[in-house]
Amino acid sequence: METESEPYVRLATLRQLHRVVADLNTARSLADTLQTVVDGIVTGLGYELACVNLVRPDGDLVVAAFAGDPAAEALITGRVGSRASWERRLAMGEDWDGLRFIPHTEGWVLLEDDVPQWHTDGPDPRFEDEWHPEDRLYAPMYATGGELLGVISVDRPRNGRHPGAWGREALQMYAFQAAIAISNARLRANMQRALVRLEREQQALRASEESFRQAFEYAPSGMAIAEMGGDQHGRLLRTNDALCRLLGRPASVLRRYSFSDLVHPEDIGTLLRTSAEGGRAELRLGRRDGTYVWVSLRNSVVADAADGPRFLLTHVEDIEERKRHELQLAHRASHDSLTGLPNSAELRARLSARLCRMPQQTMRSAAVEALDAAYEGRGVDAAVLAGGPPGAGEPGDPGFRYDGFPEPFDLSGGVDLYDHHVHAVAPASEVDDGTKGLAVLFCDLDGFKSINDRFGHHTGDAVLIEVARRLTTGVRDGDTVARLGGDEFVVLADGLGAADAADLAVRLRNAIIPPIRVDGRAVRVGASFGIGWASCGMSADEVLRSADQRMYIEKRSRSKAHRRAG
Repeated sequence: METESEPYVRLATLRQLHRVVADLNTARSLADTLQTVVDGIVTGLGYELACVNLVRPDGDLVVAAFAGDPAAEALITGRVGSRASWERRLAMGEDWDGLRFIPHTEGWVLLEDDVPQWHTDGPDPRFEDEWHPEDRLYAPMYATGGELLGVISVDRPRNGRHPGAWGREALQMYAFQAAIAISNARLRANMQRALVRLEREQQALRASEESFRQAFEYAPSGMAIAEMGGDQHGRLLRTNDALCRLLGRPASVLRRYSFSDLVHPEDIGTLLRTSAEGGRAELRLGRRDGTYVWVSLRNSVVADAADGPRFLLTHVEDIEERKRHELQLAHRASHDSLTGLPNSAELRARLSARLCRMPQQTMRSAAVEALDAAYEGRGVDAAVLAGGPPGAGEPGDPGFRYDGFPEPFDLSGGVDLYDHHVHAVAPASEVDDGTKGLAVLFCDLDGFKSINDRFGHHTGDAVLIEVARRLTTGVRDGDTVARLGGDEFVVLADGLGAADAADLAVRLRNAIIPPIRVDGRAVRVGASFGIGWASCGMSADEVLRSADQRMYIEKRSRSKAHRRAG
């Protein structure tokens, strides 16, 4: 049965997969592509180590790229494993929907083969799906015809567990996209070599120029040639009819502009970061009527003749419909279809973004104790005092480092002294002590069920829409009003004290009380508010549950007649 959190896990996994797969398309050479593949696994798929073993022309596999550990990278990059050893590993591994997993209990027989490998010491697993340092997980990459291109090897999942179904599928999908990117990189390299040969042959060059002219002029999508280098860098020299129609400007007018003149102000940074050779970007270009259209730009550099001036060739594809669809899907996934307010999932996401696992008071006291210990020399080993991480030994010992810390070191039993998270704190009591925090106002409508039962859901929906509008109007810009479900709403208001939150609840209750007219009929609802406070060390559900409990206490404290009156 699907749990409540699985859709959000899937959405997060798909977002990460979309981001790292998009990066594959920006690599320009085979070496860049291979490094981008392993970097994407480490940054986006949740593994600390990753490498690509690429098939060589002789059939053996070489470690072509590595990410996650500079020491391991220096040790095994460039080393070769025989094809027979790799086929043995892939054959004996458990089939995880295309992946191959070899548990540590079976992998001991592989310790002496010639496949380059890197292992770190670690304790035995404490539970069934915990990752062991000698577990092996491989993702084979195949060409379109089924030929083995290489094998991705990953290690040390950041959550310390074997990947679940979605994690496995994400890795398998990524391996499929990586195989395409590697094939395309090889194809681009072959094409570039072919173009170099063609540029040295005048007859072939003239033929290619004519072919290019026809492809440029009659291409169904926009094409442009711009100057490259000099004072006029980026100025449009030539545009085809498709681009003129897309932007609503004739070619004679477009020659006065560069893409930097046409791009949306918010997208100028994206344009400037787009490389000339092989660069890709999605941004907005201005039309003649003042509107903007989403386009995908793809750049390449062409020479007018052998050793002649170079020009920038840009392919412009209209992606307005796709962008509109993506925005609609994202909005539907995170907003209530009736009121347009953020839904329960978006509310929890925004609330979770403000929370961490460490309570603020614990952070303060632990950090102070750690700094005191550091200054007084208590509980800090010689490595820390000498400028290295804890446990590194004395200067001159093997493994001692003088080069700083790869990550903020821990002097306080799990407290990150370099943490820049702005911690959420709650007032100590309902009496305003000057503490400002993130107030969570849980609102439940009084009398709404009777309206639904008496006048129907159409009237009930209209009441919910109007209540949502009144709540939104009554808060500040930057505050969040969300519909939790049914007739329950939640307001997130940051920077409030206890008295401020109480005043806000009163104002919002008074805004809801006035009659609401639906189809010529006036109906009234009241509202009960419970005020909770978001505090680091709590989960989003705990914060909402606290506010909900306070709301019910407040509701029971008033008579039914007073509740209907607000």
